[in-house]
Amino acid sequence: MNRHTLFNIVVMTTIGLAALAGSAVGQETGDHKLIAPQDIMWGPAPPSLPYGAQAVVLYGDPGKEGLFAFRLRVPRGYHIAPHTHPKPEIVTVLSGTARLGMGTTADHDKAQILPAGSFFAVSPGSAHYFFADEDTVLQLNSTGPWGINYINPKDDPRPKM
Repeated sequence: MNRHTLFNIVVMTTIGLAALAGSAVGQETGDHKLIAPQDIMWGPAPPSLPYGAQAVVLYGDPGKEGLFAFRLRVPRGYHIAPHTHPKPEIVTVLSGTARLGMGTTADHDKAQILPAGSFFAVSPGSAHYFFADEDTVLQLNSTGPWGINYINPKDDPRPKM
């Protein structure tokens, strides 16, 4: 991948994440923030994720340095191909059933089944993949800037420039 392509991927991801920032409505007073479930306003997921997911940033800005929390809502059958992240990925399955597999080749049947309430953390640079066995909501907490790097560039859903 050349520098120009990599730069365009970073720009598109940052724009997508910036558009999500502040997408939840809630109370923010000084040192705390409260968001009721009915106040969550879902929007399209960043272009770095396959089509069909919805997302909302609850705290911080995934496109900038610092802590953030965002939720990802995916339909049954949703799949994220093998990929890595530059920062730790810390995830809680809030509803539904997810499958997490480790490695550079996706295999639905070898992926660990994670029902609602499950938690996983993946170290930076660790190749992994994801499947949703049913409609699923995940909460991802980490430090920004967030990024995703697909093992196979053909799996990257971002527009090619």
